[in-house]
Amino acid sequence: MTIQFEVLNPWADVDPLPLRSISPRLSDLNNKTIGLFTNHKVAASPILDKVEEQLKKRFPTLKFSRFHRQANVPIIETREKDKFEEWLRGVDAIINAVGD
Repeated sequence: MTIQFEVLNPWADVDPLPLRSISPRLSDLNNKTIGLFTNHKVAASPILDKVEEQLKKRFPTLKFSRFHRQANVPIIETREKDKFEEWLRGVDAIINAVGD
């Protein structure tokens, strides 16, 4: 006897955005701007401080731009959405830290 189960999404939502591949890697980091994205967790900023410090040693022409969030909700649902999108246009790559 075979039993068959139907599995449902507990959120009952379907993502309206189509999937897309990850962005290609940068060919090099010289003269690039790296976005450092921190969330509301207390250790996120110190983690990125160290990442920035180490990257500056290896790539002296590298520039950094930070975006810090306090809310624990998707950025698209906040008043920061436009500011975030503007920040994204000014960086070549992003490093995200979540630190507990």
